[in-house]
Amino acid sequence: MLDTLDWQILAELQADGRLSFNELSRRVRLSAPAVAERVRRLEQNGVITGYHAHVDPAAAGLAVTALVRMHCYGPLCLLRDEAALRWPGILRVDRVTGDACCVLLIAVESMARFEAVIDRLSEHGKPSSTMVLSSPVPWRAVARPPAGP
Repeated sequence: MLDTLDWQILAELQADGRLSFNELSRRVRLSAPAVAERVRRLEQNGVITGYHAHVDPAAAGLAVTALVRMHCYGPLCLLRDEAALRWPGILRVDRVTGDACCVLLIAVESMARFEAVIDRLSEHGKPSSTMVLSSPVPWRAVARPPAGP
């Protein structure tokens, strides 16, 4: 279970993952060694899974972004093909409930490249795509749930 201090550390690191332990300790009012130990514990427990830069796909030359629902089950299921899950253009894969097996976030440089990705995905089942027009909330930090019932 995370305590208030853990949530403060997480909020600060989600806002700026490049903070030094000294700066982080100043912001949460705890010694640097104590903060370092808490961060290591959060990493070991899988709460912090990594540190990265948020990249805007369009600004990086990937102008076509889509959500693709895959209808695939059994031996050809996309989720059984680890190499396919690492194809260029696939940014995220979520296993879901409902009539689809998984949902993929895809970002590629052109519609021609998107068509090629869809053709490859169809080897695993039936892809169904929805084009992303804009992302009013492209990313949001994980926040402490409200207390109470």
